[in-house]
Amino acid sequence: MDEPYVVALQGIDEMPSGERFAAEVRFVKELEKSLGGPNAVVAVYSAWLEASTCDAVELTTETSSLAVKWPKAFGVAQRAGLKAVGEGDGHFELRLQRQHAVQ
Repeated sequence: MDEPYVVALQGIDEMPSGERFAAEVRFVKELEKSLGGPNAVVAVYSAWLEASTCDAVELTTETSSLAVKWPKAFGVAQRAGLKAVGEGDGHFELRLQRQHAVQ
């Protein structure tokens, strides 16, 4: 598997697989457009995960500057992904592949 991360639409049980896939593709395209590609998604998400699990004094300037990009980019991508679906309880889950996970 070459993908650095996987995305899954959660919270909407009764959805045809084609529509689910289309929503996930819209989400990924917008997220990668906002952040600059799949490697940037991994870097920013990893920084956000690190920032959310440690004290601010432990963060490097680089990690901090990357981490602050995540909430806005994720929100924009979520709205794009759910555009044709309706928001309801739907949300996207992103998981890093093992080789790209935060160490």
